[in-house]
Amino acid sequence: MLEVVKAEHVEAYKLRVQFNDGKCGLVDLADSLWGPVFEPLRDLDRFKRFMVSSSLHTVCWENGADFAPEHLRQKMLRH
Repeated sequence: MLEVVKAEHVEAYKLRVQFNDGKCGLVDLADSLWGPVFEPLRDLDRFKRFMVSSSLHTVCWENGADFAPEHLRQKMLRH
């Protein structure tokens, strides 16, 4: 099962994400911030206040927004 173990803000809507299989890379979420849950994250200050959930094993925000680790991996591979 793919899990996010670490994430850090790089710039704008980009995170450096490390997965439990050791792979690490840049994920640009700028084009993923649409819809009622994700649009508030267009506020960069709010976007930067993410955490890696120990129960969901992915990047999430206090408003309940999160991205599946598989989505993050796919975006990392496209970058």
